[in-house]
Amino acid sequence: MQWLIGWWRTVHLGALLVVLALTPSSYGAHNRREMARHIALGTGPALLGFTVLTTLISLVVIRIVLVTALSYGLSQYALEMVVRVLVLELIPLAAALFAALRCTIPNAAEIAALRARDGWDAWSPQGLQRLRSEVLPRMAASVFCALLMAAVSCVVTLVVAYLLVYGFTSAGFGAYTHTVGRVFSPAVALIFGLKIVFFGLTVALMPIASALDAAPRRLGRASAELQGLVRMFLVILLIEAASLVGNYY
Repeated sequence: MQWLIGWWRTVHLGALLVVLALTPSSYGAHNRREMARHIALGTGPALLGFTVLTTLISLVVIRIVLVTALSYGLSQYALEMVVRVLVLELIPLAAALFAALRCTIPNAAEIAALRARDGWDAWSPQGLQRLRSEVLPRMAASVFCALLMAAVSCVVTLVVAYLLVYGFTSAGFGAYTHTVGRVFSPAVALIFGLKIVFFGLTVALMPIASALDAAPRRLGRASAELQGLVRMFLVILLIEAASLVGNYY
């Protein structure tokens, strides 16, 4: 029962934050400045490092796949496999986890420190105002960080794959776009977009909602932050499993 109540409170707080994010009154002048500041601080330093890291890993993985496929006479399938494995599956998952570690978890720690210092309750009228002024900008920054890192890294990986396969020439652009278009069918593109969005919402909402949850846990040994991370990883796993089912079954 305590486990179910914890999940319900986390989902409830997450839904409340989503409603606040969709409310026009939440975007006053002060909130817009705070949101822009948190987006710049959370996304700027992480974007460059993650892009460089994924580019280096993509270079190694693509090269290994190309050489292996050529040795077995399956070079015509190498590019499609690279796009499916890296762009569809690995990079969105890595971007979500990196955004959680770099942006969301520090934001959740800041929110927990603010609550401990000021003593406000997320369920009170004062807490609702603090959700709008303190929590919503940090949540928006976490979502933006996850989405932007996934989008930029996927584009960079597609460019790197083209250069490794065809080199610095436009001769293979038609065949390359045909292969990528065959992978990104309308159904796969829809699932891919929804997966990135749900990944961003999950890594942004779950740790922050757990930090806001003030329910007593006398019977549990794990802290609220640790339980929030466990729930986040579980939801990410479910989203990834659902996307695999949708893409390949």
